[in-house]
Amino acid sequence: MPEYIFRNRISDHDEYKTDTKLYKKKSLPSLYFFTNMLRILLYSNRQAKKGIYNDENWYDSSLDTLKSLERTGIEFHFSGMDNIRRANGPVVFVGNHMTTLETVIFPSIIRPIKPVVYVIKEELSKYPLFGPIALARDPILVGRENPREDLRIVLEEGSKRLSAGKSVIIFPQRTRSAGLDPALFNSLGNKLAKRNNVPVIPIALITDAWGNGKHIKEAGKIDPSKKVYIAFGPPIKIIGNGAEEHNQVIEFIANKFREWGKPELVK
Repeated sequence: MPEYIFRNRISDHDEYKTDTKLYKKKSLPSLYFFTNMLRILLYSNRQAKKGIYNDENWYDSSLDTLKSLERTGIEFHFSGMDNIRRANGPVVFVGNHMTTLETVIFPSIIRPIKPVVYVIKEELSKYPLFGPIALARDPILVGRENPREDLRIVLEEGSKRLSAGKSVIIFPQRTRSAGLDPALFNSLGNKLAKRNNVPVIPIALITDAWGNGKHIKEAGKIDPSKKVYIAFGPPIKIIGNGAEEHNQVIEFIANKFREWGKPELVK
């Protein structure tokens, strides 16, 4: 696997916080950010079509997005990066899914530590601008219409990625949600981890500073008054049927919501 140079790494330490002294809040944060986001998508799309949107370029575009969000005045707090390093080899990342923000920011946190791929909706790979970018990153594509077929695809394709040394990011709630509903939090990630004898790393996040749009989910309001929190939990080995470990993942997320002063997000 090629060695890449990941510049300005934010994951070298266990914790990262935005240095608020470096940035002044923009008067029109949404306009500022989406202008930059269009620039990032355009150059990433060109790289993808040329076949050069590799891990280093993916990381750079993700970090560029993070810095663009910070320049609007949004504050980030990441923690638990040492837990990613603690696991030898690939893992299955399992977390709640709130907005587009986490999907574009995760590479800037995770990729310098571990190669990683997403499980994504197949329709995203067909978007005119974003589609080539998504496909360049070797995602696992699911239809979201047939749960049984999606399970088969994730177990088979996920096993291939894990065998190749790539970790897998799964959002068990299947769609974006403002909070955590354990009843909608499936155990697909645990099943994949158990099948391949790799650990699960839980992720808790609050990312609604980049809201979900009414007509286009990716084009929601940028709100610098809201902080972004992302926390990675300790690796969990799946034993038995995985029920206890599934509850551990849910409890980790719920506890982080309470710690961040958002207990109302837990149903």
